[in-house]
Amino acid sequence: MTLIKSISGIRGTIGGQPGDNLTPIDAVKFAAAYGTWLKGYSKKEKLKVVIGRDARLSGEMIQNLVVSTLTGLGIDVIDLDLSTTPTVEIAVPMEKADGGIILTASHNPKQWNALKLLNEKGEFLDAAQGAVILELAEKEEFNFSEVDDLGTIVRNDAYIDIHIDEVLDLPLVDAETIKKAKFKVVVDGVNSTGGIAIPKLLDALGVEVVKLYCDPTGHFPHNPEPLKEHLGDICDLVLKEKADFGIVVDPDVDRLAFISDDGEMFGEEYTLVACADYVLGKTKGNTVSNLSSSRALRDITQKHGGTYEAAAVGEVNVVTKMKANNAIIGGEGNGGIIYPESHYGRDSLVGTALFLMHMAEKGGTVAELRASYPSYFMSKKKIQLTPGLDVDGILVAMTKKYEGEEISTIDGVKIDFAENWVHLRKSNTEPIIRIYTEAKSQTEADGLADKIIAEIKEVAGI
Repeated sequence: MTLIKSISGIRGTIGGQPGDNLTPIDAVKFAAAYGTWLKGYSKKEKLKVVIGRDARLSGEMIQNLVVSTLTGLGIDVIDLDLSTTPTVEIAVPMEKADGGIILTASHNPKQWNALKLLNEKGEFLDAAQGAVILELAEKEEFNFSEVDDLGTIVRNDAYIDIHIDEVLDLPLVDAETIKKAKFKVVVDGVNSTGGIAIPKLLDALGVEVVKLYCDPTGHFPHNPEPLKEHLGDICDLVLKEKADFGIVVDPDVDRLAFISDDGEMFGEEYTLVACADYVLGKTKGNTVSNLSSSRALRDITQKHGGTYEAAAVGEVNVVTKMKANNAIIGGEGNGGIIYPESHYGRDSLVGTALFLMHMAEKGGTVAELRASYPSYFMSKKKIQLTPGLDVDGILVAMTKKYEGEEISTIDGVKIDFAENWVHLRKSNTEPIIRIYTEAKSQTEADGLADKIIAEIKEVAGI
């Protein structure tokens, strides 16, 4: 079964049996459940919803199904067509819409797609709201509109440009400063909508762009998760082009990774660290990331006199903690930058502009910038779940095994040792247990991860 229902949305592989995968029937059912929930939540006579999608192959099919379902409920649709997750998020309040749906499976391979659901603020729904929608879908409690009350569809394909203008207008972004630095940057758009948005932004900032996989065909040229093992082509091209650095985004453009001028990964974890370093240097304040993110953000925040807090994994959890702690920047260690001055959502366009400003003002190379930060190394591994595997029992057993250490159970199990940590959690988006570790060397991080995996397998009898 590859239909996963969580606070991250409804996600699955295309094809197969309804209820087991993301089939047309499931897409219609969950779109109808969202529209039905939205009617009750908004308590308005007439609703408007913004829809956008990444470039994956199933996107147009799913888009047509979702748009038709919403109009069948009497809801008007603003159709952005090819777009990005953060672009849809900013479009919702700009359009004074009542909600939004992003059709993307984010970093998952081309077989996957998903419905990611937004409220009237352009922010992801919380767990309680998601649970109501799942219940409505299960019961199929829908009441579609009569012919005279059907919704309308308005196409607006200008929102990526509007999004770029919004980034350029941010107080901490100065296009002239970036232009004077005369950067040359390679962009890997993984043949999705990042290949449209990021080069356009860079052009507006006077940056010379070398495009790699920027044609939004949906044929991903490599695994779309922006990890080192998938990014050999751009690492080579940065060196060949003698570029200042490289930019990599995932298919829906909410995760951002950099390649240093020496062809090495800047480190997905350090995307947020660098952007926070720039913002905190200009504006005093606090930060938030999730439990699986690097300690380096805590160190940088404290250096600037701020307070760092950790949230459960998931954008909605990070946003909630950011609001509670008045954080001026935050996000997730997977390269997700959340900058409230723009909006409460992970945004690679905002992250790119902040990073360019940091480099333009600081000078030097990207490799030198990376070397200036506290040196932590992470290992991100996973165990594939098999039917019948008692994940909760495994996590309880691991908690008991390490009960003498500092432990957090707000999201899976995080064990903080003096010099390193490990975080174990069941993924919201894939049938896996994720094992994240961090230490002062890659060898230590990998070794800790392998040790924990062996202990989990022993506990599980696999």
